[in-house]
Amino acid sequence: MKILTVLTYYRPHTSGLTIYAERLARAFAKRGHQVTVMTTQFDPSLPREETIDGVKVTRVPVAARVSKGVIAPTIGLVATKLVAQNDVVQMHLPQFDAPGVALRGRLFGKPAVLTYHCDLLLPPGLFNRVVNTVVDLMNNTAGILSNHIVTYTKDYADNSPYLSRYASKLTPILPPVELPDPLPGAVEAFAKAHYIKERHPVIGMAARFAAEKGIEVLLDALPMILKKYPKAQVLFAGTYQNVMGEQAYSDRLMPRIHEYEAAGHWTFLGNLEPVQMAAFYSNLDVLTVPSLNSTEAFGLVQIEAMMNSVPCVPSALPGVRQPVMMHGMGRVAKIGDSADLAESILEVLNEPQKFRGDVESIKKSYNPDSIAQEYEKLFKRLMG
Repeated sequence: MKILTVLTYYRPHTSGLTIYAERLARAFAKRGHQVTVMTTQFDPSLPREETIDGVKVTRVPVAARVSKGVIAPTIGLVATKLVAQNDVVQMHLPQFDAPGVALRGRLFGKPAVLTYHCDLLLPPGLFNRVVNTVVDLMNNTAGILSNHIVTYTKDYADNSPYLSRYASKLTPILPPVELPDPLPGAVEAFAKAHYIKERHPVIGMAARFAAEKGIEVLLDALPMILKKYPKAQVLFAGTYQNVMGEQAYSDRLMPRIHEYEAAGHWTFLGNLEPVQMAAFYSNLDVLTVPSLNSTEAFGLVQIEAMMNSVPCVPSALPGVRQPVMMHGMGRVAKIGDSADLAESILEVLNEPQKFRGDVESIKKSYNPDSIAQEYEKLFKRLMG
């Protein structure tokens, strides 16, 4: 099968969406499919074409940026060529160019499938309201033109204004999640580098430094946690500097974070490679995902943590609450409630034995090969 995957940002850009797309594309390729990724050349230093892990990546030049999106004038020409060459088109939303790609799928008789990752909710402001309106219009047009839509969970679909409109052509498929084993000695070396024995327990957070991630909720919860555990520390993995569209948010929170850094209660790790993430998770006592709105639909990092026997404390957002509810490894906290987040984290730290799960079963459920098979069944059904 020839599969065309379309999304705005692909690797080396790091986000839950790009990691999902990369894992799925790689799994398709391993299963013998011919996979092409059409994306944007968001960094001019990236090659226009290359093959990564058996996946051909075609990048379209970017002329301008609008908020977190990009304008690529030649994307229509490239899409016409690639849609015609492939058997099925899979698009990752939110994406401004999805309607044009879905329309080409219709014109060429190629099934067009949307993978809907999350609702887009930009920070307040007139310009962002305009951008949100335009993206909503484009997403709805793509939804109408597509043959089918995939989302992570029924819970998120039932609570998403967008997805609830397309219930008749919607299939929940769990996301692909995999993580390599840490290198020999890496867990111990990580612990030594970050003073794990002296600064304990360890609370992990893995995310971009962005307003929707609820970082301030964890900041507000820390005094309550430190009252019980005076040596506790937060390890923050992910991009935390120069995050697109998040400078004002960073400027507001960083003075407080720097105080915790100076006291040894907060450490920024930056972006970590998958093998480094394995060492990161293995040194955590709990992972938290205190996200605030529906731009977070699941929280893939929760599954990565659970695969390393680490319990989680997410917020009660639709979809985000599902990993803990499905697998029993943690507690769900009220959205935006720092006191409840602190209480939930403390319960997990106080009684870790209550939150152990079936790690092998979790690994099997999210194995990229298994997820690729679910997509294959859907593709074959749509191809008739």
